[in-house]
Amino acid sequence: MHGEKLGTTARVLLMLAVIAGLSWFYWATKCASTPPVAQLVWSRPGKTAYMRADPNGPIRRRWVPLRGISKNLQSAVVLAEDDLFFDHAGYDWEAIKDAASINWKRGRFSHGASTITMQLARNLYLTPKKSIFRKLKEIMIALKLERTLSKERILELYLNVVEWGRGVYGAEAAARHYFGKGAASLSREEAAYLAAILPRPRYYDRNRGAQLPQERAAVIEQRL
Repeated sequence: MHGEKLGTTARVLLMLAVIAGLSWFYWATKCASTPPVAQLVWSRPGKTAYMRADPNGPIRRRWVPLRGISKNLQSAVVLAEDDLFFDHAGYDWEAIKDAASINWKRGRFSHGASTITMQLARNLYLTPKKSIFRKLKEIMIALKLERTLSKERILELYLNVVEWGRGVYGAEAAARHYFGKGAASLSREEAAYLAAILPRPRYYDRNRGAQLPQERAAVIEQRL
């Protein structure tokens, strides 16, 4: 009887080990599988994963080349979101370590330390839901983007797909939504404000008078 119980326990443990192994293999394969990005060298992306997941209805976007986006906005976004953008290979290891430490202390995945390239990967191909597996895939796609595209092309793509408010995507749509002008004409002050609201664009779109983005925009503008 004792031997039969032991055999049953061993079978259960073996089954759990097999399930755990299959689960690990599934997630490892899912993380390792990344979309092709070579077409981004010359083509404009259609609807991104974030746009498809947007519950807000109509999407406002208008593609403009990088030369059609104010240098003020280009510089402001890099300063605000990823000031090492032109130096790193797709990820910022020190920022990732700092974010991991914060997440560990808080007991939840709140900080991601995403570079502009990682944010582009997430916007194009992934979902808004935060998880360690999404973060790993985000890094892998970012590395692929960095190997394939120039920094200028990555920035151009990012500025044309990033969310800037309720159903508002890309610099041109954002400039018209907030200031009634094209992205090429944005002043330093306007560019700094758009960069300042990127962390929570939907919230700040609803709360235009919020103090925090105004303060953040002032700091960004001083650095331009």
